[in-house]
Amino acid sequence: MGRLTTHVLDTAHGRPGADMRIELFRLGDGRERVAATTTNADGRCERPLLEGAALAAGTYELVFHAGDYFAGLGVKLPSPRFLDLVTIRFGISTPAEHYHVPLLISPYAYSTYRGS
Repeated sequence: MGRLTTHVLDTAHGRPGADMRIELFRLGDGRERVAATTTNADGRCERPLLEGAALAAGTYELVFHAGDYFAGLGVKLPSPRFLDLVTIRFGISTPAEHYHVPLLISPYAYSTYRGS
């Protein structure tokens, strides 16, 4: 059974990105929000964002509320924020597989990859 998971690593502070809001959208004829969650103390979601029959082939967007996360930590950010909503658009081609899309983030840079 396929599933989609994510986690956040705060590279500026060298720790998990706890309490970051994340939204997942499915793109097609429009943009449909299919999940919303907040990371736990380990920077992970408590459950997969999608799994089983809900995980369909297609294009998706993960939206990480990074600006609010760093502001909540008391990080002094410019106005407007350099990184605020970090959006990762990616494709699911084989829904039976596990897709793990982590975010490594600081107030001025981020990276991602397809994890296992």
